[in-house]
Amino acid sequence: MNAGSGQPKSFWLAELLNLCRKKQRKYFYYILESNIRSLYDGDKGGDLMYRTLKTGLTASQPTLQHLFRIRRICGTIWNDCVQLARYYYRIHGGWIHQSELQSELKGLYPLHSQTIQAVCHKFLRARDGVRKARKTNPSIRYPYKEKFVFHPKWVDQSFVLEGRKLILSLGRWKGKQQTPLVLTLASVPNGVVKEVELVYDGRWHACLSYEDGVQPVPVQDGQTAAIDPGEIHTIAALCTNGQALVISGRKMRSIHRLRNKKVRELQILMSRCQKGSRKWRQYNRAKTYILSKSERQLGDLLHKTTRTFVDWCVEQGVGHVALGDVEGVQRHTSKRNKHKKQVRSKKVNQKLSNWSFGKVAAQLTYKLEAAGISLSKEKEAYTTQACPACGKRNKVRSRNYRCSCGYEQHRDVHGAGNILSQYLHGRFLEVMVTSITYLRPVQA
Repeated sequence: MNAGSGQPKSFWLAELLNLCRKKQRKYFYYILESNIRSLYDGDKGGDLMYRTLKTGLTASQPTLQHLFRIRRICGTIWNDCVQLARYYYRIHGGWIHQSELQSELKGLYPLHSQTIQAVCHKFLRARDGVRKARKTNPSIRYPYKEKFVFHPKWVDQSFVLEGRKLILSLGRWKGKQQTPLVLTLASVPNGVVKEVELVYDGRWHACLSYEDGVQPVPVQDGQTAAIDPGEIHTIAALCTNGQALVISGRKMRSIHRLRNKKVRELQILMSRCQKGSRKWRQYNRAKTYILSKSERQLGDLLHKTTRTFVDWCVEQGVGHVALGDVEGVQRHTSKRNKHKKQVRSKKVNQKLSNWSFGKVAAQLTYKLEAAGISLSKEKEAYTTQACPACGKRNKVRSRNYRCSCGYEQHRDVHGAGNILSQYLHGRFLEVMVTSITYLRPVQA
């Protein structure tokens, strides 16, 4: 069903492109003339876990150039989704549905239909995610920014994997079947590959989502552990058997600091150059390299950190993990001036922006699930300040928590203990700590 009853297919998209012809349409037809993470099967209601393998690839130079053009086409598809959804909302006063959005974009791009639908699905998921987030923070905006490039994806019957040889279909264009792209992968997973997503971050990678056929077995009658996430110590956990684990995040913080320092120096140099000049492009390439390298380093450390914690949970026989929810710490923990604007130093702002607590939660979710361990998010309000012995709230200025009643404990382990007692008993109670293990992710 199309956006308007009685109108021919793609009528609304054509109207939209006419309105945006000074910007969108010119670029859109330029592209046409060129002719070019662990997942779950939630839509099908299955219990099988999907894993993702990120591997390198090699291909001929014409094929790589074709991949760059496909990225730009997918960026155009995303932009059309944004504009079409906005145009549909202004006319009908409601959101465009998945079937309508897909029918409006069908046959307009020289790509496989499932690749086009994959971009539409990502847009719709982003819109639904914002809808949920706006319940707690109404200032969050729905997808509105234009993208120059977007990662392409092939699913179901749009690709063929023969050993390490990956064949990507481009579908039919102007009544003719297009020549497929042939890539050679560095490695392949042991399982049934369900979808392929190509990512470029200075080099090409293929993200293969596959089903390994292993269903996680839930841990029965296991221990309970709680996590107090932090910026200095990425994970501070305490188990009901008295064992505590503290994983340092200082290496990640040092990488963030070095990256911020180098990017600042390059931005100063770029500001003194004419944008687009040869020297400006040289500095921009250096900036992209630094960002890409640091992102790989941080991702590696984050995976080692979360994997270390999951292995510790398996050793302790943990069946459930209560994770302190720090979402909104940037918005709700700073003072406000007389104009009700947040007052916070640049240094604190930078620390909070570098804190990847969302990525930690996402990785823990699927890794714990694979080990048969459940995860829940719990409120973290006052878990660091409140004393479990006397109930008094104290501002902590050092790495150890001390109260006038005589209670003393490691600051982060103290916070994890309060989260654990609040989850188990509904209030802050003192939890026995027999030993604390300190680890670094680089040693994992």
